[in-house]
Amino acid sequence: MKINSVSSEEIRLLSQPIRGGQLDMNSSVQSAFDWKLLAPLVVAIIVALIPTPEGVAPHAWYFFAIFLGCVVGLIFEPLPGAVIGLIGVTLVALLSRWVLFSPEQLATEGFNAANQAFSWAVSGFTNSTVWLIFGAFMFALGYEKTGLGRRISLWLVKAMGKRTLTLGYAVMIADAVLAPFTPSNTARSGGTIYPVIRNLPPLYDSQPNDPSMKRMGSFLMWTAITSTCVTSSLFLTALAPNLLAIALTESATGIHINWGQWFIAVAPAGILLLLLVPLLCYWLCAPEVKAGEEVSNWARDELNKLGALTRNEILLVIMVVTALLLWIFAGDVVSASLVGLVVICCMLLTGIVSWNDILDNRAAWNTFVWFATLVALAGGLSQVGFVNWFGGMVGEQISHFNPVMAMVALTVIFYLLHYLFASVTAHVTALLPVMLAAASGIAGLDMQMFILLLLPTLGFMGIITPYGTGPSPVYYGSGYLPSALYWRLGAIFGLLFLVAWLAIGLPWLLLIN
Repeated sequence: MKINSVSSEEIRLLSQPIRGGQLDMNSSVQSAFDWKLLAPLVVAIIVALIPTPEGVAPHAWYFFAIFLGCVVGLIFEPLPGAVIGLIGVTLVALLSRWVLFSPEQLATEGFNAANQAFSWAVSGFTNSTVWLIFGAFMFALGYEKTGLGRRISLWLVKAMGKRTLTLGYAVMIADAVLAPFTPSNTARSGGTIYPVIRNLPPLYDSQPNDPSMKRMGSFLMWTAITSTCVTSSLFLTALAPNLLAIALTESATGIHINWGQWFIAVAPAGILLLLLVPLLCYWLCAPEVKAGEEVSNWARDELNKLGALTRNEILLVIMVVTALLLWIFAGDVVSASLVGLVVICCMLLTGIVSWNDILDNRAAWNTFVWFATLVALAGGLSQVGFVNWFGGMVGEQISHFNPVMAMVALTVIFYLLHYLFASVTAHVTALLPVMLAAASGIAGLDMQMFILLLLPTLGFMGIITPYGTGPSPVYYGSGYLPSALYWRLGAIFGLLFLVAWLAIGLPWLLLIN
């Protein structure tokens, strides 16, 4: 069975109800599309027409209006995110004399607004974190092309599938093994883990959209989506928005967080949660079948079909282990982004992937353009002075807060507001600059500690809704997690994750900083 990566856009399209076979479009659908397409433009114009607040330069306010319009576009998605980002930076560059540069800059002798505007527009494409995201997508492509990801999943199911609880641990371990090198949790969980585990419940007569789902299917599907939310927080490179958030943070504050710093900060809470997730699922989404031989035997038969480890699989194992060691221990010697490029070159030289494979990886190129443009737009907010103004204003309102309590309050707000977003990327783009600006206005607040407290919640928060993160619609649509069950478990696990992160993660950060 060939397993392909699944993009969030493909999931969104597949999850939409199939309409009639005719080519004529329903008028209500057309009007809804037009409304979504016009909404970003309307919002940008309305904000631009509002009198400029005191303390903000007019060009900074106009830039904010365009930025806010882009955020609205990312939320409603009338066009792909990459297109919205590209339109946003192009519009700013075209209007740079009024929205990007101050009168003082324009009056500077020798200042070429046209060249400077273009340099700003493409600045995101030279961002090292954006290239790290691209490199990690190529790692995922290697897993797919060699079949190593599926083999790892089957190995674990064969070894641990005789008891339902240990089968849950097998699913969790498979996700954890793939996570450091797969920045798309949609590709990792929805595209690699799910196609394996969806075959398991029917072996025990646990059918979708049927009372028998409780026999095993509900437990297995919930364990899978919960595990991927934890691994998405545990590893910097396990979720693309993590990397986007790091790039935006560095652009806004000058603080850079590397792979090792992220892992050390999250490890105590993240590893504990990862170990507890299958057991918690076993208690709170209890399977009726506790043990059996069928799953293990099925996995054994599938492995027999795959045969022995191939040359390409062995080479890929060597490459990913080397990359992981370099990310952890050699950050001062070689850039994490350069490590990704080195592995891409090695995969090309050894034939693990071909150049056509890389060119055909639409998800990787789409994400590359998308995040590069968002990095430029978010960086522009700081460049024009809007972030400093907003941070000072918000800081005045909460300046009486204890710095630690302020960090906790902002983190909780950031986490719970994810109920309003169907995209972690849109969540990051819309809210992260606001949270960073608010924190920067609080006297005595350790900004690096706040960043390490705030950003790892991006993975955890994906569990709270059926649309919270990329693979959520896959599991929600599996037929084993009906709506009421998904929302109930999402609220329970979302609260557990938040409480555990604050109770364990915050004291740990206070200790190591």
